[in-house]
Amino acid sequence: MRRPLVIVPACTRHIGSHPDHAVHSKYIDAVVQGAGCMPLILPALGAQTDFETVLAAADGIMLTGSASNLQAILYGQEVLNLELPQDHARDATTLPLIRAAIKRGIPLMAICRGFQELNVALGGSLHQAVQEVPGMMDHRDSPQDPLEKQYGPAHRVHIAPGGKLARILDGAAEIMVNSLHGQGVDRLAPGLVAEATADDGLVEACTVATAPGFTLAVQWHPEWQATANRDSMKMFQAFGQACRTYQERIP
Repeated sequence: MRRPLVIVPACTRHIGSHPDHAVHSKYIDAVVQGAGCMPLILPALGAQTDFETVLAAADGIMLTGSASNLQAILYGQEVLNLELPQDHARDATTLPLIRAAIKRGIPLMAICRGFQELNVALGGSLHQAVQEVPGMMDHRDSPQDPLEKQYGPAHRVHIAPGGKLARILDGAAEIMVNSLHGQGVDRLAPGLVAEATADDGLVEACTVATAPGFTLAVQWHPEWQATANRDSMKMFQAFGQACRTYQERIP
């Protein structure tokens, strides 16, 4: 049997003097080594995307993290810091893809920016600078640190008892996670269920309550050295199993 095909939307970047569509290797590795699936990178074509063709081929969708932020206008705000990078083409690709995939019951796993995309796609809003919100921690990393420190354990999250994430993690009440984000969930979208929160109350994981298929979104980065982290592997394995189940469905 063929491996389930997982669509991984790309970011737009300039690598050298040419514009590119790109995905970090760590996400591709997590799909292959963690979920046991076959990744296929989807260019950020926005309205030019043939979503029907993409969704007909997909057994799963994985949304990656990125240095770019979603456009604030998508959740009714003005941009607070114009110096922070944005990726309009990715926004125009992932938000309609999310809504269509959930409607079809295609398994969806979302990480960091992907977590925020899910919330915005379904009608939620974001804090553009979590560290400036009274009572909130600074969830950002330090770019001057080596990657091993940036992606090292930063803070704990409290797992909602009885939830989907708790079941995936065999009933764990809390786990340590890395933290590399300036933005975060402000208003959780209708239909989303908080699965984990940080000590400051920031929602760090969620699922879609009414989705006919598997959904899991996390604010941290389980893809970083996923095979060396038991909690990360449990999440990717659960996603991979959902993709296999979807692949085997009766048309």
